[in-house]
Amino acid sequence: MEISIFDAVGPIMIGPSSSHTAGAAKLGRVAALIVGKPFKKVEFGLHGSFAKTYKGHGTDIALAAGVLGLNEADERLKEAFAIAKQQGIELRFYETELDGMHENSVRMTFYLDDKRTREIIGSSIGGGQIVIRSIDGFRAKIPLNTSTLVITHEDKHGVLFHVTKILAEAGINIATVTLTRQNRGALACAVIETDSFISDSIVKQLEEEAFLLSVQAINI
Repeated sequence: MEISIFDAVGPIMIGPSSSHTAGAAKLGRVAALIVGKPFKKVEFGLHGSFAKTYKGHGTDIALAAGVLGLNEADERLKEAFAIAKQQGIELRFYETELDGMHENSVRMTFYLDDKRTREIIGSSIGGGQIVIRSIDGFRAKIPLNTSTLVITHEDKHGVLFHVTKILAEAGINIATVTLTRQNRGALACAVIETDSFISDSIVKQLEEEAFLLSVQAINI
């Protein structure tokens, strides 16, 4: 049986629980990175154990801190609600059921400044580790243990070829590729995990491709 060091000692963090605090903060931070746009409101739908114990474990504070860009070891984590108020960001928490999801799961709905909404569902699976399960309705299973590209694009022939060609020319090795789509010929979402850092210049080059609707790099 393999045991991760995170299972044994847990992450460096502020708060009482690696799952309910550190993992929650990381979920919020990663979700905001995936969204990649300014937002004015976030709603958190708490499922399972998150819903039952979030006030006692500070899960709500941790999620708020995460979407504000604070990591799980930041001393300002406990001030997240005050910081959000200063920035004019509204936060709302409610209990919900997420079918088939881990007990420590949350649906985060971001209300962007441009009137659009984005929805991220993720789970805190222990030891401060997380998995992103859904991005705007596209099913996913993203552990975020390495640099990751999240790309929304038109479901057309050759899209992944062009994307992987750009990465190859930049010397970036691909670890895994996961592709989901709404319907044939509609929208698709590609999640590409890489072995190295994804620079802003690579993101900008990808954004110049007309068939790519959004490109976000997450370097954890």
